[in-house]
Amino acid sequence: MESLWLFAAAFGASALGGVLGMASGIFIVPILTLFFGVDIHTAIGASIVSVIACSCGSASPFLKGRLTNVRLAIVLETATTFGALTGVLLIGIISTPVLYGLFAAILAISAKQMLARRREAIDASAPNGKSWATILRLHSSFPDRVSGREVSYQVSRVPLGMMLMYGAGLISALLGIGSGVLKIPAMDTALRLPIKVSTATSNFMIGVTAAASAGAYFVRGDIDIGITGPIALGSVIGALVGARLLMRLPADKLRVFFVIVLTLLAIQMLMSTFGIKILGGTA
Repeated sequence: MESLWLFAAAFGASALGGVLGMASGIFIVPILTLFFGVDIHTAIGASIVSVIACSCGSASPFLKGRLTNVRLAIVLETATTFGALTGVLLIGIISTPVLYGLFAAILAISAKQMLARRREAIDASAPNGKSWATILRLHSSFPDRVSGREVSYQVSRVPLGMMLMYGAGLISALLGIGSGVLKIPAMDTALRLPIKVSTATSNFMIGVTAAASAGAYFVRGDIDIGITGPIALGSVIGALVGARLLMRLPADKLRVFFVIVLTLLAIQMLMSTFGIKILGGTA
């Protein structure tokens, strides 16, 4: 019976994560620790696997819908992977309360940054011929199903984006959140991408980042097959549903939804930092 509940939780988390570009890790960790009483390190190990499954499940619909900027993903993933490998070196060094507090802080910062760009403005000016994005041919366009038109966009400040991606990868390895929680705000703030492009490109990248740290969790014995199995299956199916929902949602509503979810999770994890039990979960 517990496996069925784990499957259902992973399905819902991955569908929601797929819509928001954060995979299921950001939701799986709180769900397992707060509702199932799982140790946070075991929860992170399960969420790392779910992140990989979620990325594989949502990649195809986003690629077919031309929402994923593959060139940009490859450029940014080099920095993210180095960050993830750095984070692996710190696994086990940081205490559980600090992990909870770090998780809460990241969620709150992400929510604030996303809310600041609620009204999306696409740069329609001519691209800078000497910028990294122009040289690497990162500018692109995508068909917006909501408006029914082709939307062209430019990629800005690639070096700053790569620095933020390094930090996102580091946090991903420590918290098992797929780094989408930081990638989306980074693409919003530094690269100035449309929210749907940020979401799809993040989903494409998160599996690679998670794979860079999954081996370390397996060696440490933090991946429990009894928990990880149903979560991985639910994550694949949920990610497919989430990808299809994303392509039909208006950008402004997607952004507000993102902020609400992050704020609620930040509050829950902050309470866990101070040992406060929530809805029967263990801190």
